[in-house]
Amino acid sequence: MSLKVAVLMGSSSDEDVMAPARTTLEQFGVEFHWQVMSAHRTPEKVRQFVAGARDAGFGAIICGAGMAAHLSGAAAAQTTLPVIGVPLAGGALNGVDALYSTVQMPKGIPVATVAINGAMNAALLAIQILAVSNADLADRLALHRVEMAGG
Repeated sequence: MSLKVAVLMGSSSDEDVMAPARTTLEQFGVEFHWQVMSAHRTPEKVRQFVAGARDAGFGAIICGAGMAAHLSGAAAAQTTLPVIGVPLAGGALNGVDALYSTVQMPKGIPVATVAINGAMNAALLAIQILAVSNADLADRLALHRVEMAGG
């Protein structure tokens, strides 16, 4: 069974910024689940989804959120799956607040963090994680790197 990737966003207004994650996962043929759920407005929904993610066949979780950006931390607290945080630009600090919120997790609850609005890199990191146990995916990543280098 191939593992899937969950892509969670704190708000429907985040979907456009997170779209490169969708495109990248589709390009690599990785099955994914795309859903809006808020660490603040729907915390129980987040908890239930993330707590059951491993049993549901997920291998990594990408969380995109802005400002306080607690979604990735809330997700990481409920699972031992890799969680990748995408801090989103917006608000008074244009994403710096989200970056700090995402990267400054307490000891024992890690969140891998990509650049502000770095949804494509989050997807590539999730694909790299899945490729550890999927040789076909690893081969596609290697080819992607060659193509990026122009050869």
